[in-house]
Amino acid sequence: MAVRDPEATKARIFDAAVAEFARHGIAGARIDRIAAQAKANKQLIYAYYGNKSDLFTHVLGRCMVDLAAAVPIDPDDIDGWMDRLLDYHAAHPELLRLLFWEGVEYGTDELPDERARQEHYARKVAALRDGQERGVITDAMPARDLMFLLVALAGWAAAVPQMRRILVGAADSDGEHLRSSIREAARRLTAPRT
Repeated sequence: MAVRDPEATKARIFDAAVAEFARHGIAGARIDRIAAQAKANKQLIYAYYGNKSDLFTHVLGRCMVDLAAAVPIDPDDIDGWMDRLLDYHAAHPELLRLLFWEGVEYGTDELPDERARQEHYARKVAALRDGQERGVITDAMPARDLMFLLVALAGWAAAVPQMRRILVGAADSDGEHLRSSIREAARRLTAPRT
């Protein structure tokens, strides 16, 4: 008789859900495909995570936590932080796809986990504000606006790879030039006023 391992099952469901939602969004995703990919009973998915929207919220929330843990913001090293964000997005393009699908599905409506997401970003904005107060980055714009611009800079190339290829090129050297330009743009955005 096989031994059940609920944590291993949850991990397989999570991985399958990430792939399914990144590929199809919330509306297009199918629980039966997630179950088949995870080799799990469809009813277990509902028991562990609730409905499809709840599962999506859980998946995206955990992906955001993973990013925050892997790439903490560092106002004293914007170049390094941007490099780590670019590397993370290249290795985990599904995160940006999930965020795009969330935008398509919810638009400007409130998100199911919006309060937690606001708290998540408030900590990042506070780190930038601390850098502003210490004079290591500019205070010419609010920290929250600066955070939005930096995140956009770091994520856009991975979020729309077709635009990157069309505008910048597909060669490795093209990617390195773009990375250098992104770092320079971030440097200029954050440079303290003199």
